[in-house]
Amino acid sequence: MTAFADFAFSPALARSVAKAGYDTPTPIQAQAIPPQLEGRDVLALAQTGSGKTAAFALPLVERLGGRPGRRRPATARALILAPTRELAVQIEGELLRFGGSLGLSTALILGGVPRGRQIRAMAPGVDVLVATPGRLLDLMSEGAVRLDAVEVLILDEADRMLDMGFVRDVRKIAAATPASRRTALVSATMPAEVEGLAAELLRDPVRVEAAPLNSAAPDISQRVEFVTQADKRARLAALLRDPDVTRAIVFARTKRGADRVAKNLLADGVSADAIHGDKAQNARQRALDGFRSGRVKALVATDIAARGIDVAGVSHVVIHDLPDEPESYVHRIGRTGRNGATGIAITLCDPGERDKLAAIERITRTRVTAEGGFVEGPATAPRGAKPAGAPRPGAPRRRRGGRRAAA
Repeated sequence: MTAFADFAFSPALARSVAKAGYDTPTPIQAQAIPPQLEGRDVLALAQTGSGKTAAFALPLVERLGGRPGRRRPATARALILAPTRELAVQIEGELLRFGGSLGLSTALILGGVPRGRQIRAMAPGVDVLVATPGRLLDLMSEGAVRLDAVEVLILDEADRMLDMGFVRDVRKIAAATPASRRTALVSATMPAEVEGLAAELLRDPVRVEAAPLNSAAPDISQRVEFVTQADKRARLAALLRDPDVTRAIVFARTKRGADRVAKNLLADGVSADAIHGDKAQNARQRALDGFRSGRVKALVATDIAARGIDVAGVSHVVIHDLPDEPESYVHRIGRTGRNGATGIAITLCDPGERDKLAAIERITRTRVTAEGGFVEGPATAPRGAKPAGAPRPGAPRRRRGGRRAAA
C-alpha cells in the first residue's frame, strides 16, 4: 500500500484519515493494516515512533465505528492493554481522533486517578476500553468491568509490559476474553518471553516487521561521550544550554535520580521537570504539558514513565544513566526521530558503565562511537576511551557505514 486511499476503509473513516493529514502509510502501517482488515491475528514488530498506534487503531475503528446495536453494561467490544498511563492516554486520543466522528465510544482505565469516574464510564458499555493491567484487574474483581464481549484484544508494547512484571496479569486478562476474539500483539523487541506470549494468545498470526529487531529508527544520530559520574552534571547542563537543543528528554535510572537531575538542572539554569511512577497522575500531566508547551526544555524521566511520551519536536535524547536492560536503549532513543523527523541521541557513559554499553551494542548490532553516528558490525566496548570533546549537539555528523533500516 502506497497511500491511505488504497486501504479498504469506509468513506467515513477515509474522510477522518484525510482530515488528520494522513497521506502515505509508514512501513508498519502498510504491512499491518490489511491483514487486520481481513480479520487476521497480527504480530507486529515495530520501533517506537514508527506509526504503530495508527497501525492497529485504524482497523479497529473500521471494525467498530458506526456499527448499530446496543452495548451491554460494563462491557467493551475491544480491549487495548498498554504498559503505562501516558501510553494509554495517547492511544485513546488517537482512537477519538479517527473514530470520534463515527460515534466510537471509549473508556480509559488506569491507576492514579479516581476509580469512581472510571466505573461510571464503563457502566453503559463502550466500544473500546484502553487500560493498564493493574487497575483493570481491580475493576474486574469488583464486577465493574466484564470482558466476555471483547471481539478484539490488542497488546501494545508487549515487551515493556513483560519488563514491568505484567505477564501474569496479561494472561489473566486474556483468559477472561472470548476464545473467538481477534488478537494483535505489538512489540519493539522480541525476547523469548514475548515469543511465548504470542504463541499462547495468537492464532495463525500474520507476522509483520518494519525494522530489524532491537534497531533504532534510521533518522536518529547516536553518539556516546565518556564522562565520569562526577562530571555528568556539568556536561549535561552544557549540552542542554546549547540553542540547538530545543526540547530534550533526559533518562535517569531511578526515580530519586530523576528528581535529583531535574533539581540540578534548575539550579544550573535549565528549565526542567521530572516524571516518574511515584508522582501523582496530575503532577505527571503538568510536567508533560509544560514540556509540550515549551515552558520546560528538559523532561527527566525513568524508563517506565517515558513509555507513551509522544511529543512533537523532541530534538535530543540524553541518556544520563545507562539502562540495566539493554533493550531499553532502543525505547529511550525512540523518543526522538519520530514519524520521519530527525533526532540526536547522546549517551553519557561513565567508565563503570562500559559493560552496559557493550550489551547495548550487542543487541543492536551497532557500535555507537564517540565521533557520532554509528557503524554496524560486531559490538566491542570502547575500553580505555578517553572522555570525548564537546561538539555542538545539533551540529551535523558523518554517519559512517550503516545500512538504513525501514522506519
